[in-house]
Amino acid sequence: MERAPSRPAPRPLLLPLLAGLSLLAAPARADVPMEACCADGHRTATQHRACSLPYASESKECRMVQEQCCHSQLEELHCATGINLANEQDSCAVPAANASLEAVFVKRCCHCCLLGRAAQAQGQSCEYNLMVGYQCGLVFRACCVKGQETSDLAPADNGHLQDTAKLSEAEEEQEDPYLNDRCRGGGPCKQQCRDTGEEVVCSCFVGYQLLADGVSCEDVNECITRTHSCRLGESCINTVGSFRCQRDSSCGTGYELTEDNDCKDIDECESGIHNCLPDFICQNTLGSFRCRPKLQCKSGFIQDALGNCIDINECLSISPSCPVGHTCINTEGSYTCQKNVPNCGRGYHLNEEGTRCVDVDECAPPAEPCGPGHLCMNSAGSFRCECKAGFYFDGISRTCVDINECRRYSGRLCSHKCENTLGSFHCSCSAGFRLAPDGRSCEDVNECTSSPCSQECANVYGSFQCYCRRGFQLSDVDGVTCEDIDECALPTGGHICSYRCINFPGSFQCSCPPTGYKLAPNGRNCQDIDECVTGIHNCSINETCFNIQGGFRCLAFECPENYRRSADTRCERLPCHENQECHRLPLRITYYHLSFPTNIQVPAVVFRMGPSSSVPGDSMQLAITGGNDEGFFTTRKVNPHSGVVALAKPVPEPRDLLLTVKMDLYRHGTVSSFVAKLFIFVSAEL
Repeated sequence: MERAPSRPAPRPLLLPLLAGLSLLAAPARADVPMEACCADGHRTATQHRACSLPYASESKECRMVQEQCCHSQLEELHCATGINLANEQDSCAVPAANASLEAVFVKRCCHCCLLGRAAQAQGQSCEYNLMVGYQCGLVFRACCVKGQETSDLAPADNGHLQDTAKLSEAEEEQEDPYLNDRCRGGGPCKQQCRDTGEEVVCSCFVGYQLLADGVSCEDVNECITRTHSCRLGESCINTVGSFRCQRDSSCGTGYELTEDNDCKDIDECESGIHNCLPDFICQNTLGSFRCRPKLQCKSGFIQDALGNCIDINECLSISPSCPVGHTCINTEGSYTCQKNVPNCGRGYHLNEEGTRCVDVDECAPPAEPCGPGHLCMNSAGSFRCECKAGFYFDGISRTCVDINECRRYSGRLCSHKCENTLGSFHCSCSAGFRLAPDGRSCEDVNECTSSPCSQECANVYGSFQCYCRRGFQLSDVDGVTCEDIDECALPTGGHICSYRCINFPGSFQCSCPPTGYKLAPNGRNCQDIDECVTGIHNCSINETCFNIQGGFRCLAFECPENYRRSADTRCERLPCHENQECHRLPLRITYYHLSFPTNIQVPAVVFRMGPSSSVPGDSMQLAITGGNDEGFFTTRKVNPHSGVVALAKPVPEPRDLLLTVKMDLYRHGTVSSFVAKLFIFVSAEL
């Protein structure tokens, strides 16, 4: 028969922890025994029932062991209390106010012990197979085995029972019955483990099934195997180890979904999510709520939606509130009835007795209802006025009112302006006109007869207009004086003349540089004089005249040594024979002449160089070998057999440049050089 241990959480649980901590602490402090540190932690838990006291050891590892052993011993003590509670009271009643960690351990071990005793009472196995944890399983088994031992002993064997108990305590101190338990710490099983003595049997929790290896477990999809319990209108959703049922449609406003997938009314009043004002009382209804006012209105008032008391107008009710001959007058919360009195119409008043209405004589002096100078004639209940010319009788104010002839006969009395006067009107004319003899029409005034303009004047209807001759403009100050237009100072003056603009009163004249240019037929542009064509150059017979903007250059060149002239501007290398230095000379030297102004836009391509005919596999290199000390020019390769010379930055002033450009052509494994001599003439901009 198995013997139950006296403590539900045996000390072997702490051995792996101590072993690991001993390995951890060994390199750091070999002189501190971990067993002594653990014993100190046990004493702290037993004496003080707490592990929050400071530890005096200087070793960090020793303090760690003290704290862990203290907590472990404290858990064992709490668990032993829970087991004793289960054995003594058959219940786990813990004060509700006690929510400490001690109460949690006491209650857990108490429950596990009660479960073990219940299994023993029902004749079930003492090997736990629930997913309750290793410590709970040990308590379960200990209480279950202890119950079996108690039931196996007869009541008469009390003395023998005491001897057996003493023997058990002695055996317990000598050997832990679960030291060789192969399911200790879960064993080889992934979920549940049971050691039968002969073999270790693995099993799975509810919602899992054992795999073919007999150790691992996998989740059972109840939604696919149709082992779920979802009702109609619910969808099955598989979860790890279980499943849940989800309602297909929502409950709607005012309801919430319960754990049983039922719709339950939300009590907005109890949960405090209503929007009733402080003066209202919340009353819950199915799916909603109502707000009832706390204040009840008095008689004669009605309550609105916001709880305010509003007066009832009893005079607007269908049934008459007052008797015949009386008028209903509404009051705050009630009404009154007032007796009707005679009401005379306009033009009448009550007689002295107050019994009937008599006519009022509106024309009686000193009243003048029609106005001064107008005739008033009384009639029953009214009067009438006979107004003078230029006035009319107003039936609303019942007076004679002036006739505004200018408004009534708009545009028919005066040709220009009409000004109303009392009983009549007056005509006037706009500026530039005068009134005609008929007193209504207006005729034009010719202002040019007085010569108001400095040059030309043109009379227009009602005014005059001053004009200026060509080259002048009308002054913005007085509008009559003509001022000279300085065409050269206009914003577009720089574009009137290509070189220089000279202003004259009423006109302007363009001029060109004194040499090299002449004025074009349009009188504005400057044309370059081609001295080479007109023959006015001074080049010798051995020189070539080259025209540039504003001048010319006399050019002459000689082929260097080992070269002969093959064209007007080309030198070819003579045959080299056995001279090795000759092969390094360029095959051809060609002279070119270029001209451009200083304001040319940069970057600008000024020269392109390459072989006259290309062969597949050709490659070339282009470089400036002379004349580019200031870095005005640069070379760029366009393709494998072509390159260009470009102006990289502007030349600030006119000058002559000689640029030497060398091209190395790589063809069929040999290198051939060609040189271009570029005579570049930079002329001044106009």
